[in-house]
Amino acid sequence: MSLLFSRCNTIVTVKKDKRHMAEVNASPLKHFVTAKKKINGIFEQLGAYIQESATFLEDTYRNAELDPVTTEEQVLDVKGYLSKVRGISEVLARRHMKVAFFGRTSNGKSTVINAMLWDKVLPSGIGHTTNCFLRVEGTDGHEAFLLTEGSEEKRSAKVRVGRHSEFSERQLIGLLLCLMIWFTPVTFSPGIDVTTELDSWIDKFCLDADVFVLVANSESTLMQTEKHFFHKVSERLSRPNIFILNNRWDASASEPEYMEEVRRQHMERCTSFLVDELGVVDRSQAGDRIFFVSAKEVLNARIQKAQGMPEGGGALAEGFQVRMFEFQNFERRFEECISQSAVKTKFEQHTVRAKQIAEAVRLIMDSLHVAAREQQVYCEEMREERQDRLKFIDKQLELLAQDYKLRIKQITEEVERQVSTAMAEEIRRLSVLVDDYQMDFHPSPVVLKVYKNELHRHIEEGLGRNMSDRCSTAITNSLQTMQQDMIDGLKPLLPVSVRSQIDMLVPRQCFSLNYDLNCDKLCADFQEDIEFHFSLGWTMLVNRFLGPKNSRRALMGYNDQVQRPIPLTPANPSMPPLPQGSLTQEEFMVSMVTGLASLTSRTSMGILVVGGVVWKAVGWRLIALSFGLYGLLYVYERLTWTTKAKERAFKRQFVEHASEKLQLVISYTGSNCSHQVQQELSGTFAHLCQQVDVTRENLEQEIAAMNKKIEVLDSLQSKAKLLRNKAGWLDSELNMFTHQYLQPSR
Repeated sequence: MSLLFSRCNTIVTVKKDKRHMAEVNASPLKHFVTAKKKINGIFEQLGAYIQESATFLEDTYRNAELDPVTTEEQVLDVKGYLSKVRGISEVLARRHMKVAFFGRTSNGKSTVINAMLWDKVLPSGIGHTTNCFLRVEGTDGHEAFLLTEGSEEKRSAKVRVGRHSEFSERQLIGLLLCLMIWFTPVTFSPGIDVTTELDSWIDKFCLDADVFVLVANSESTLMQTEKHFFHKVSERLSRPNIFILNNRWDASASEPEYMEEVRRQHMERCTSFLVDELGVVDRSQAGDRIFFVSAKEVLNARIQKAQGMPEGGGALAEGFQVRMFEFQNFERRFEECISQSAVKTKFEQHTVRAKQIAEAVRLIMDSLHVAAREQQVYCEEMREERQDRLKFIDKQLELLAQDYKLRIKQITEEVERQVSTAMAEEIRRLSVLVDDYQMDFHPSPVVLKVYKNELHRHIEEGLGRNMSDRCSTAITNSLQTMQQDMIDGLKPLLPVSVRSQIDMLVPRQCFSLNYDLNCDKLCADFQEDIEFHFSLGWTMLVNRFLGPKNSRRALMGYNDQVQRPIPLTPANPSMPPLPQGSLTQEEFMVSMVTGLASLTSRTSMGILVVGGVVWKAVGWRLIALSFGLYGLLYVYERLTWTTKAKERAFKRQFVEHASEKLQLVISYTGSNCSHQVQQELSGTFAHLCQQVDVTRENLEQEIAAMNKKIEVLDSLQSKAKLLRNKAGWLDSELNMFTHQYLQPSR
């Protein structure tokens, strides 16, 4: 430690020896050192804690994925606390105990300090008057030096250490031991009667003093100027710690008969000043604040002791030991008071402020923890709601899909049945539709080709129109009802915002069945026969009785015997099976006519033979009449075979051919229409399912976002809880510091 003193705002430093630090561990002043170390450590931890809290709050506030769990005001508050804690830490690092010595000029202030320091550090004695404030501090350097306020220039200072005497080491030990004990800046003023600038003195040098020592002259009473100064101090400081040293008490030894009376008189006046006027102590405590000493005697005795000579050597006034003991008692009381006062004045306010800051940050962390927890609970509820919603959609969609598939199947089957029935009825009424066709007919091939093309178009349009009139309305109504049922069934699975837009999201065009008969291709193989054929001609008769196929076989001379297959089981078990050679009546007639035709075609003689037989049987008149009627009928038919007759024959043949062809596509047309209905309903259901899938994807994304958000909030809660508990731990550390260092011992 070093020693500083200033003259004209000047600072002087003296190096101390660290070998004797262990000797002062028991000193009350060590209480301040340990308290300062403790509070500095606490504030260092508090600063790190607030820095961590500020970073955490700022990161949380800027997290765009979260709803606000903290405010910008809280972030700024914690940053403000951080700057305050740093400022307090800097102040604490510079804080030392400080005692201010005051008194009138030549009352012995410098001598008192030198006596306490065991050496003449400050100029004192005859001709030396302090006319400025001085401050004595410790340093870790090896040489004493002097600093002027506002300048870093080190100037040499003369300090009596007595290095060349045989007792110089002991003297240095004593000095350094005192400096270790008085680990405090010592400020003493010029005589308070030198200047009247008391207010500026107090504001500049005394407001941070822990103890005030009034050095009075025991040869006189307290002066009004001295009292006025401490009244000023008392106005600015609440209950300052004041010691009164009645110096030069050795002068009372010359008049021992008045010693006690004078002591009592000084004691009463000083007590009245401290208790009644200033009110800084109780009357019972005043005795521990007023001392009667001789600083010059103590200084000389300690210098002699430092040089190895006895303390009582030389000419000393009577009662020296009592005054020496009084001075030592003052030092002990001074140590205890300044240590307790310094700890209280330097650290109590900052400790309270630190507790307030820690509590404020703890409340912020607690509010963040509560807000994060509330938001997490809300997110968990929303996640559970969306998970339930997703499960409901999946289950409901599966049930609806099964139901709609069954209903679509039923509707398509019903459509196929309706279309097939309607088409069969229209085929039966095809002749009416063909008769309605009006166009100029001519048997020429070019005209016939155009006629047939237009007839195909007329048939296709007419059948389509009639089929639409019969089926389309009912089928369309059934389809729209089914579509509306699908929308109503799937609408609850969609969000509310989408339900109102479902008609725009699901296209619903006007549905119409396309029967696609393709009559031109279907009847492309139609070959009309509009040549004249006599109704009683041989070909027509055979064709009429045997049909086109059998007549062709009969006329062409085919002699294929019709084989009748044998059934696996008899038609009637009670009747024996027919013999294999038995023939039906139709087969018998075919066989007979075929044989007859074969007979007449083989030879012309057959005609003559038959004619002769008939001639002999009926006579020539009947034969002539028959031939006449036959000829007249032929002529009539030949004359009536006009273009209209040809058109009627054409239409009749076309109706027969088209009916046969259309019968073949009834099943195909019904299936085609049912497939169209199925495609329409399936498309509607697919569009609705697509919207439901979008809803499912949105729910899954929201659930994933909720899971991530819950993880972040859980991490925030853990961090906020940790910081909240850390604030509690710091508060307990501050409470422990308060209990250990700030509360008075009982």
